[in-house]
Amino acid sequence: MTLLIVQIPCLNEACTLPQTLADIPRDLPGIDKVEILVIDDGSMDGTAEVALAHGADHVVVNPVNKGLAYSFQRGLDACLARGADIIVNTDGDNQYRGADISRLVEPIVNGRADMVIGDRRTAEIAHFSPLKKRLQSLGTRFVARMADVPVRDAVSGFRAMTAKTARSLTVRSSFSYTTETLIQAGKKNFTVTSVPVRVNPVDRPSRLFRSMPQFLARSGQTMLRVYAMYEPLKLFLWAGLGLMGLGTLPVLRFLGNYLFGDGSGMVQSLVLGSVLFLMGTLSVMFSLIADLIAYNRQLLELTLERVRQIDDRQGLQAAESAESSAKRFPERRIRDELAELSSGFASSGTNG
Repeated sequence: MTLLIVQIPCLNEACTLPQTLADIPRDLPGIDKVEILVIDDGSMDGTAEVALAHGADHVVVNPVNKGLAYSFQRGLDACLARGADIIVNTDGDNQYRGADISRLVEPIVNGRADMVIGDRRTAEIAHFSPLKKRLQSLGTRFVARMADVPVRDAVSGFRAMTAKTARSLTVRSSFSYTTETLIQAGKKNFTVTSVPVRVNPVDRPSRLFRSMPQFLARSGQTMLRVYAMYEPLKLFLWAGLGLMGLGTLPVLRFLGNYLFGDGSGMVQSLVLGSVLFLMGTLSVMFSLIADLIAYNRQLLELTLERVRQIDDRQGLQAAESAESSAKRFPERRIRDELAELSSGFASSGTNG
C-alpha cells in the first residue's frame, strides 16, 4: 500500500487552515491512502484544535515557537515514523492549491523523480513586485547552479519527495529549509524536477522575514554554509588560488622595480603580496582538510540514514501492534488517544 502524508507546518494559521485542509484531495492516482499531518509551531490561536476539528489525521505540537526549518524537519520525522512512502509539504496559509498535489506526486509515482518542486511561475504573479520577481529569478538560477538541479522556483515550499529522500535530509538552518534541502538533494544525486502549480493570493505579510535585505542575507548565509559542507574542496581551493594570484601581482611589481628601477619605496608591495600569498596557501591547505572532514561527514550521514530507517521500522511495527490491540480493546484506544491529546495541549499551554 502506498501511503502519502501531506505535512503542513503552521504558526497561527487557524483562520486559513480549514480551507487548506478542505482543498487537500484524499483520492490520488497511484496512491492508496492520503493522510494529513499538521505541525503546530507554538501557535497561540488554537491552530492544533482547528486542525483536529477540520480533518487532520495527525497533529504534532511544538510547545514553543521553533521556526519553520525545525518544524519542517520534525514533520519529516513524524511522517516517516508513520510509514509514509511519499511526503508532500505545503503551507497553512492556503497559498498553494491542494488540487495540484496530483501534479507534484505524478513524477514520483511514475518513478521519474525523487523530489518535485512546485513552480509558482513567479514572473506571472500579479502581487509580486518587479524587484521581488527579479531577485527570485536570480536566486533560483544561483541555487540551481550550486545544487546542479533543474529547478525553476528554489524557495517554493510546495514540494513532494520519496521516503528515501526525506530520510537522507538533515535540516540544520534555523531560518528556512527550501534552499538547504535542494542543495543536499542535488549533492546526493537525487533526481529533482519541477512542475507548474497554481497559487492563491495571500494578504498577510511573511512571518519568515521582516524585510527583503534580511531574507537575502540569511538565505545567502544558509546557501554558503551548505555548499561549504558538500563542496569544501572547490570553495576553499578556488578561494586560495585567487588569493595567491592577487598576492603575486604586488610581488611582481616589487621585483620589477627592484630589478629595473631604484628598488626603493616598494616594500609595501612585497609585504602585501606576501600576506595575500600566505593566506592563499593556508586556504589551499584548509581545502584538503575540509575535504577529508566532508568525506567523514558523508559516512556519518549514511549511518544516520540507516539508524532512521531502523527507527521508522520499529515505530511502524509498534503502531501496527497498537492498532491491532485497539481493535480488540476499543475503549482503551479511545482513552489513550484522549490522554495523548490532552497532555499535548497542556504542555503547549504551559510552555507557550
